[in-house]
Amino acid sequence: MIEASQAKQNATTMYKKGLQDLGNGIFAYLQPDGSWGWSNAGLVVDGDQSLLVDTLFDEKLTLDMLQCMADAGQVRADTIDFLVNTHANGDHCHGNHLLTKAEIIASATAAAEMDEMTPEMMAEMMRAAPELGELGEYLIHCFGAFNFEDIIHTPPTTTFSGRTERRVGDKKVELIEVGPAHTGGDVLAWVPDDKTVFTGDILFIDGTPIIWAGPVSNWLAACDLIIELEPEHIVPGHGPLTDVNGVRNVQAYLRHIEREARQRFDSGMPLDQAVLDIPLAEFRDWLDPERIGINVCTLYREFADQQEQTDVVQALTLAANAWRQR
Repeated sequence: MIEASQAKQNATTMYKKGLQDLGNGIFAYLQPDGSWGWSNAGLVVDGDQSLLVDTLFDEKLTLDMLQCMADAGQVRADTIDFLVNTHANGDHCHGNHLLTKAEIIASATAAAEMDEMTPEMMAEMMRAAPELGELGEYLIHCFGAFNFEDIIHTPPTTTFSGRTERRVGDKKVELIEVGPAHTGGDVLAWVPDDKTVFTGDILFIDGTPIIWAGPVSNWLAACDLIIELEPEHIVPGHGPLTDVNGVRNVQAYLRHIEREARQRFDSGMPLDQAVLDIPLAEFRDWLDPERIGINVCTLYREFADQQEQTDVVQALTLAANAWRQR
């Protein structure tokens, strides 16, 4: 059951594009409406040091964000000390090349995934989209607003597994690997003194989560960890600022989809039929409900104990079909 709270309502009223000052040198950069590619980022500043959590999907978006931060008197691109990529999806790392000084940090798994799906590959896919029929129509719907042609693939300069931390002035920022979940190498950025967590795409708020990697059990555990931290500020990868009720809503969605997909897998229902058969229930009004195609594709692979990664083309084709029919 989706829970509402005054904190969540207040956060939603603050959901507008730009820099949100959370206090004491902690900032969120938000990009409504939080759909495909419209991701959030974060900034931690103390003294003359700074740490950026994620860049954005293309050069223009990242330049706009950096200019906004400079106009607010916080940082310039050439002064940021640390950049954390929470995972490998391009809407969280394609602007890396614009930070000339920063140590770029990600999990080792995320770094490997960045090399598997580069911005050049994304640009090639979008150039081909007009010739791909219904799948191409869906790709243009999802990604047509972004320009992947000017991006220089810039992988992390430092990788880690498990946990690591950085000092930003007197602030400690803990980096906690919680993947595989949304992707193979998801990372949380936790600022304990300011009770703030930047979750990357472990949290989609008011939007449908995407299970590219799984297992769901890891994702649920990552949400439990966020709740256990007792944060006062939660900055999701997509959507408005939230509280622990928003975290529980994501868990509720994941449990619902896992349960419904398991029933159909066990009954022998074909994957494409299961995608359209599963009721979305109280989650039907979330953004991008057709992502159930990706999620059930990944869950069926998990249930079959298949070790290979989710087939991206197959998953997006299922999502495109659900987009047309739901």
